[in-house]
Amino acid sequence: MLKVLVQPVVLCGGSGTRLWPLSRKAFPKQFVPLIEGRSLLALTLERVAPIADKSAGVICVGAEDHRFMLREAVTEAGLTGALVLEPFARNTAAAMALAALQAASDDQLLLFCPADHHIPDAEAFAQMVRGAAECARKGAIVTFGVQPTFPSTGFGYIEKGATRPDGGNAVARFIEKPDRARAEQMLLAGNVLWNAGIFLCTARVLLTAMERHAPDILACCREAVSGATTDQEFIRPAAEPLERCRSASIDYAVMERHDDMAVFPFSGMWSDVGSWNAVSDMAPLDEDGNRVKGQGIVVQSRNTYVHAPYRCVVALGVEDLLIVDTPDAVLVAHRGSAEQVKHVVAELEKRCSPQAVQHRQVLRPWGSYDSIESGHRFQVKRIVVKPGASLSLQKHYHRAEHWIVVKGTAEVTRGKDIFLLTENQSTYIPVGEVHRLHNPGRTPLEMIEVQSGSYLGEDDIVRVDDEYGRVMPVPDHRKKQS
Repeated sequence: MLKVLVQPVVLCGGSGTRLWPLSRKAFPKQFVPLIEGRSLLALTLERVAPIADKSAGVICVGAEDHRFMLREAVTEAGLTGALVLEPFARNTAAAMALAALQAASDDQLLLFCPADHHIPDAEAFAQMVRGAAECARKGAIVTFGVQPTFPSTGFGYIEKGATRPDGGNAVARFIEKPDRARAEQMLLAGNVLWNAGIFLCTARVLLTAMERHAPDILACCREAVSGATTDQEFIRPAAEPLERCRSASIDYAVMERHDDMAVFPFSGMWSDVGSWNAVSDMAPLDEDGNRVKGQGIVVQSRNTYVHAPYRCVVALGVEDLLIVDTPDAVLVAHRGSAEQVKHVVAELEKRCSPQAVQHRQVLRPWGSYDSIESGHRFQVKRIVVKPGASLSLQKHYHRAEHWIVVKGTAEVTRGKDIFLLTENQSTYIPVGEVHRLHNPGRTPLEMIEVQSGSYLGEDDIVRVDDEYGRVMPVPDHRKKQS
């Protein structure tokens, strides 16, 4: 088989609400280290890297709030490319159009992949793409279907049509998620595949299809791209055209209406990791049908999943439960209610609960902080700074800070003074003093920060200088800083 190189397009805009409390708005499932300490996005980039045209680079379409996590994942995968930051999420039709408008050329083969799927056999995946390349080059939009292993009601289906001379099958129709009886009937008929949501075509073919079937979406995307701003690898389409763009999936907007569609089967393991039942299926099974990750213990229990990476969680005398523990929230759900977890997130958002959006540990481009304790007029954080990284040069109007170095070396800027602190040494930052924290070492810097004052919100930060190009806001306690 001839060598095939594609320009991968990784769609990173999902919110993953069905995997709450591990997946949250500020840290959705594609970034969560779910598989042996690796994120689904990292595994996706690793999977497409061998067939990626390095001269064209990868295109990732995601949210502004996730830009630094996106850049880090692409860099760690050894890839380069464009990171398209959507000002408004408008589903896969708009995301794919934005990417196609950034393609290296009109005839560039684009491989559109969701960032949050698990496909462990990377070589089988690459062979599937190579086998469909000729069909895509001839002008078809190729989609890939997974051989069903059970009558799933959580996936859409593709009904296969006649065999095509250039490989694969014609697409007879797309079928929405069926009920159990309908799913069983389709599997018995033997001519359906699960819809994996992965597509291969040239940029020209996709844009021509959108011009025909969804011209309004394409027009908004063209306008947004023409008004885009660029900051290194970050591409920010204009907001106003996308704000008025309708939200539609690519299946509904284009694929269900397009004539020249081909489907190629994939028989390897595949999961959209769309619910806690899907996550639990990836853990080892004991003789009672239980699956445990981390420090969970099951006693006199059956068919129960426990996710407990941080502390001991015991399930005693229970059955058919999903138990997910995080430092600031715990989910206990019946297995049959796994698809309804997204409704819990909606309720949390209605109550303005921070657990709907953030984890206790918050990632930043320079590292992370974990709010380990808080009370009236004080807050304690554990801060980790990556080697060579720096926080912004900043000041606070309402709080003072005490810093204690636990591990590594800190270079502290405090007013006009610059000095080093090592393990067990500390310093004090008065209210209103300009300061910066930098890690000059080769290992992570770990420190404890004790804040005290009348207001401790994250929006009490005035950035004087920032190497990550973040906005330097005037403090306004009614707003939350991104």
